[in-house]
Amino acid sequence: MDLKKELKPLIAIVSIFLLFFFLPIGSTRFDNAIMEALQLTKWYAQEHVLLCLIPAFFIAGAIAVFVSQNSVMKYLGAGANKVLAYGVASVSGTILAVCSCTILPLFAGIYKMGAGLGPASAFLYSGPAINVLAIILTARILGFELGIARMVGAVSFSVIIGLIMHLLYRNEEKEKAASQAMLPAPEVARPLWQNAAFFVVMVGILVFANWGNPQSTTGFFASVFESKWIITSVFAALFVFMLPNFVKTKDESNEWLSATWGFAKQILPLLLFGVLISGLLLGRPGHEGLIPSEWITMFVGDNSILSNLFASVVGAFMYFATLTEVPILQGLIGNGMAKGPALALLLAGPALSLPNMLVIRSIMGTQKTVVFVSLVIVMATITGFVYGTFF
Repeated sequence: MDLKKELKPLIAIVSIFLLFFFLPIGSTRFDNAIMEALQLTKWYAQEHVLLCLIPAFFIAGAIAVFVSQNSVMKYLGAGANKVLAYGVASVSGTILAVCSCTILPLFAGIYKMGAGLGPASAFLYSGPAINVLAIILTARILGFELGIARMVGAVSFSVIIGLIMHLLYRNEEKEKAASQAMLPAPEVARPLWQNAAFFVVMVGILVFANWGNPQSTTGFFASVFESKWIITSVFAALFVFMLPNFVKTKDESNEWLSATWGFAKQILPLLLFGVLISGLLLGRPGHEGLIPSEWITMFVGDNSILSNLFASVVGAFMYFATLTEVPILQGLIGNGMAKGPALALLLAGPALSLPNMLVIRSIMGTQKTVVFVSLVIVMATITGFVYGTFF
């Protein structure tokens, strides 16, 4: 018997045995944490899978099948015009208004179609971070200065993170650009306007079906929220009307379903597992997991680098549904959280989460994921510290 070869299975078996042997069942905090993990996962399944993820999977599948690789490379590819590529990627959140998990199928779609690492990373960060409604709510509820700081920080982060990712892996990107330049021009199956209109309709369904409650009964966003299902129904009717003319063959339909299923199979199990672990450790908003909420409040009461770093790390691993970060921050600030750490959490939290990290790793590898997450945390920490120093 090869002892060296059998060491890993032995360690795994012993670790699992010790885990169950010392499982603190009966402890109030542990039992509550288990319930929080299940409650958060149930809530996620009910609120986000059907309305957020399934439309996003179909959009990602459509990108893979109906959008030509040359089109993606022209605007977001490794050799694309940098101003255009980062401009498109960095403001995508103003259109999408999705959470850190819903952006993943769309990111996977454009990345696998040949988007450069830099623009793809900018898109990955900006999608959930630059949410117009969330920024307006931040300004109204948490203060105008914090709202402006969040907007400026989020737009800047997406471009800077994308550029740094590109520079760190520039040799790999050069090879990608060279291989893309050798690809033959594909045949155009349908005009650009038809592609654009079809994707606008699908994105419209995704955005308005998930339009969040602005916590106000007046104003533009409140009016849209009251009419969200009417607007969603209009987009759905347009989708049904356009579908027969857009998907022209059975082969295209099968390819679309196959691509959609591929993204769902890759992403959904990791997301649900990540949400379960996130709930176990941190609980739901207003409820506690294994980590006591007073620890978080205790460590973010001043504007030190450590406080900002702590807020960034906790925000990066915690799952925030779209707009939930604002009332959570309102409660934390009321309990003594300093403004710098508050901004750090706002810049790291909505864009990242433990489920999000697990899926990113499966798409672009461990090393790039660690670099991307580290850049978000470090930049959020520094920005929070600078903001807290002056405000």
